[in-house]
Amino acid sequence: MFYVPRFMMLTLLIAFFSLIVLMIIHEFGHFIIAKKFGVKVEEFGIGYPPKIFGVKFGETTYSLNWVPLGAFVKIYGEEGDIDDYRSFSNLAIWKRILIVLGGVIAFWIGAVIIFSVAFGIGANIPIGDQDVIGITKTQVKITSVLIDSPAGSSGLKTGDDIVKAISNGKETQISKIADFQSFVQDNKGKSVTVGIERDGSYMEFNLTPRVSSPEDQGPTGIIIERIANVIDKYPWYEAPLKGIMYTGQVTWQALVGIYKVIVGLFDGSGLPQGAEVAGPIGITIFLSRAADFGAGFFLYFMGSLSVLLAIFNLFPIPALDGGKLLFLIIEKIQKKPVPVNWEQGITVFFFFLLITMSIFITIKFDVPRVVDFWKAGL
Repeated sequence: MFYVPRFMMLTLLIAFFSLIVLMIIHEFGHFIIAKKFGVKVEEFGIGYPPKIFGVKFGETTYSLNWVPLGAFVKIYGEEGDIDDYRSFSNLAIWKRILIVLGGVIAFWIGAVIIFSVAFGIGANIPIGDQDVIGITKTQVKITSVLIDSPAGSSGLKTGDDIVKAISNGKETQISKIADFQSFVQDNKGKSVTVGIERDGSYMEFNLTPRVSSPEDQGPTGIIIERIANVIDKYPWYEAPLKGIMYTGQVTWQALVGIYKVIVGLFDGSGLPQGAEVAGPIGITIFLSRAADFGAGFFLYFMGSLSVLLAIFNLFPIPALDGGKLLFLIIEKIQKKPVPVNWEQGITVFFFFLLITMSIFITIKFDVPRVVDFWKAGL
């Protein structure tokens, strides 16, 4: 009988609820600015209907709902032209723009806070073999082990640090991913020894890399990352400044990465090296794996995700904040709002387009990740 180990289930739950927290932060950004401008907020919900229960404070209902896939805020007059001084549609355009941008701004503020905490505790994060970042020590860490593989049968576990590999008495020191990959390629079909560190103790395990292996498993059946301590621990009074600066750096790197992805899609070269496509389920799995590296890296990943969500929400796509912003800009240019039925129709179309794309990504990319993640934890 198959089961999900308790620790894996715990990290999945932490990752899942962390995503929901980011969505709550996003919606709170819309909520607080709408309140600031005197707009009536009818409901602030965690999860999506049907409703479990709701409590009304003042004019706003705060609800908990059955579908735990995010959060929402229902602002009076956002979906129609209502002639009321408490209506969103009756506000000056610049105020409506700020309300729309509130969610995006909240993502960036959230990133600053998350990175500030990360700098307060320090973080080990994955780096590439080519990265030179002024560090003195790195580890090649096993991040996943398939149970029905040479590595799984040998006793190697997720979290082990590979120190060296031995074949015919000759030792190869492992400090980069390429070191281990080259060793495995040179010793397919041969019995070798892998020296690892686990919980401060040195251990050795024997295995035989497969000459031929199932697709996406490789000769040994493990996934490895090169890990370095690139977020040092800072005093509490320095950590917030570092968090602000790092948020700016991650934002710039994300913009460059998105540009490369777009260029790659148009020129046919595909995704840049290291880039991966993931939907909500895939992101949850990535977060869960990040938790395996400790709180520091989990926070680093959360902060980076918050920045990416901020940028993604700015895309001028109806159904996203950027799409709403686009309609407001059009209204400003033509001196009158886009007809409500037009805006709603276009938004619904793109909403279903995004849902369809999300389903495709889930089936194509996320489901295989779920299978591998599940196998690795057995």
